[in-house]
Amino acid sequence: MKEKIQYRYKSASLALNELKELGYTIDFNLEKERILVNPDVFDITYIYRYEGASNPDDESSVYGIVNNESNEKGVYVLGSLGTDDEIDQFIIDLEIKRRTTDEN
Repeated sequence: MKEKIQYRYKSASLALNELKELGYTIDFNLEKERILVNPDVFDITYIYRYEGASNPDDESSVYGIVNNESNEKGVYVLGSLGTDDEIDQFIIDLEIKRRTTDEN
């Protein structure tokens, strides 16, 4: 059974520091191909959302991601939604899939 996703609202830098303390050390923004090669083994365990006080377009999301086969933990930072990057879209789809699973 999957753990329930933890939603938290902090700045991206605070989120990254907190996740690092929890052992999320891999930067999947730099290692995107690891997710793309075998996407079925990854799961989102934490989501941090941040919206700039002065500009709602200044939004970011920080994802805590676990490789269920190797137990490696890492982070992925996504800026404003609406990007064309294949991995960004995969992360969004994974979040939607996870949310649907949690609701059932």
